[in-house]
This record gives sequence, C-alpha cells and structure tokens, in this order.
Amino acid sequence: MGNPSRPPDPNDAESPYKGVGGVQRVMNALRYSMRGLVLAWRLESAFRQELVLALVLIPAALLLPVMALQRLALIGSVLMVLVVELLNSSVEAAIDRISLDHHRLSGRAKDFGSAAVFIALLFCVVAWCLIAGPILALEIARHL
Repeated sequence: MGNPSRPPDPNDAESPYKGVGGVQRVMNALRYSMRGLVLAWRLESAFRQELVLALVLIPAALLLPVMALQRLALIGSVLMVLVVELLNSSVEAAIDRISLDHHRLSGRAKDFGSAAVFIALLFCVVAWCLIAGPILALEIARHL
C-alpha cells in the first residue's frame, strides 16, 4: 500500500476490487450475491433444507392472523437462519481454502459457525412456537 513511513492516503484502495462505484458497484454486488446464492444452493445441503423450509414458513407467516411486528419476527427469524448459514458456509470455505489438514483452531472456527447456526435455528423455533403455536393449536382444536 505504498510507503509505510507516510500516513495512509484515504484514496488508497483497501482492495483493487473496491474502486468501482455508482451503478456498476450495485450491479457487481447483485451479480456476486446471486452467484453466492446459486453456489450455496448447489453446494450446501443445509442451506437447501433451510431454504425449502423458508419457502414454506414465510408464506405461512404472511397468512397467519398476527400483528405486523409478530409477522416480522416470524419472517426475520427464518431469514436469520439463512444468513447465519451463509456466514457459516463462508467460514468453512475459507478454512478449507487455507488447509484441509485438521487443526484445532480450524476446528474451533467451524464449531463456532455451527453453534451460530444452532442458535439461529433455536431462536426461529422459539419464535414460531410462541407466536404461531397458540394460533395453530386453537385452529387444530377448533377442527376436532
């Protein structure tokens, strides 16, 4: 990044890929995001399972007779699972890129990512049980 004895120039790019701005930056970001989603679908079975679940739960959240903030919590909890899964997959890919050899720090990083997915899933289950559970229980009881 130039001479280490001079103060950093704010115009120095952190990465050669960070120099693009405006509409081109938005188009690049969209293309990279779509490529990431396609790769996650193709390569990550957990992401596929969670996305299929999201395709069921999000419409269900839209149909449930709940307040707007409750609907937001239901949908947000499902989307959070997908986001955390993508981040976990990113950590795993980066670790595997560095080395496929088993190392305790690599294992720790992967375990942390897995724990994050577990917590997101737990939050999603709790949100759905607390918000949608009573409504669904009443609906089931009404039909018995």
